[in-house]
Amino acid sequence: MELMTQFSVFLVNKPGILAQVSRKIAQFKINLVAMTMMDSSEHGVLRLVATDAKKLRTALTELNLPITETEVLLVEMSNKPGALADICGKLAAAHININYAYCTTGIRSGKTKGIFKVAHTQKAVKVLGEKKRKRSKKNKQLRRPAVLR
Repeated sequence: MELMTQFSVFLVNKPGILAQVSRKIAQFKINLVAMTMMDSSEHGVLRLVATDAKKLRTALTELNLPITETEVLLVEMSNKPGALADICGKLAAAHININYAYCTTGIRSGKTKGIFKVAHTQKAVKVLGEKKRKRSKKNKQLRRPAVLR
C-alpha cells in the first residue's frame, strides 16, 4: 500500500475532450495506474493516478484544464472474491469512512489495485498495516474551469 496523488480533471461534456487528454498523457509517456470517469450534464470528472505524478501534473497543466490533487490510498489486493470486502471491512471496523473507491482489473489469480479516498488517511494506513509514502499535497486547487477548443 502507498499514498498516491490522484488528479481530478474537470472536462466539458463534448466529443473529443477525453481524446485530447489521453493523447497528452501518451505524448508524455505517462503510465496510468488507475482511472475512472464520471459525468453530469454539464461536465465530466476524470480521476487519474499515475506512476509519475510530477509528469502527469505537467501534462495536465499544458491542457489548461481545471484540476485538483488529492491524496489517496493505493492498495494492492488479490484478484479474487472477497478481497475488496476485506479491505472495506478493516476500514469499517476502525470507523474510517470511504468517500469513494475504484479498482483496476487484474489477471485471474493475480493482483489488482484499489484506489481509496478515505476520511482519515493516516489512520487508514495504520489499520491496513503497511508503510506509507507521502507524495502529494491534499486537495490543492491548480486552475479555474476552462474549455478546450
